[in-house]
Amino acid sequence: MPRLQLLRFDHAPALLAFERENRAYFAASVPDRGDRYFADFDERHAALMAEQAAGLCFFHVLVDDGGAVVGRVNLVDVADGSAELGYRIAERATGRGLATAAVREARGLAVTQYGLAALRAVTTLDNAGSRAVLARTGFVATGDVDLDGRPGLRFECDLRLETA
Repeated sequence: MPRLQLLRFDHAPALLAFERENRAYFAASVPDRGDRYFADFDERHAALMAEQAAGLCFFHVLVDDGGAVVGRVNLVDVADGSAELGYRIAERATGRGLATAAVREARGLAVTQYGLAALRAVTTLDNAGSRAVLARTGFVATGDVDLDGRPGLRFECDLRLETA
């Protein structure tokens, strides 16, 4: 069973492989990261590690028994007791409940390790799977949002409630 781990420097090769292998799959439901992301990956990874060390973000990878990254769950823009949740699961690992389990685990870490009281998330309207994961993990739709020209929904989760 894959394990959620706080992002480390040594995750970089597996994380880059994950992003490359799933680029087209992810681009079908979320804005593409662009060629620059891949060209500057090492610098970007170092910058993420610095943000994490400063407590501005908490990046997690879902790692299988062979060391491959099969997902990500990130808590970004940490401020005033809240953060924005973002996640993605490899195409080959979908349909097994990994996103729901990983988001639940990240939710728990948000409270116990990072001292957060609320999370926010967004997803496009056509991403039924993501909307279902958010609903199963205690998120409530709070309004409409435009995601790079695509209609979407904004969600919030009060971590002080025991709903997930």
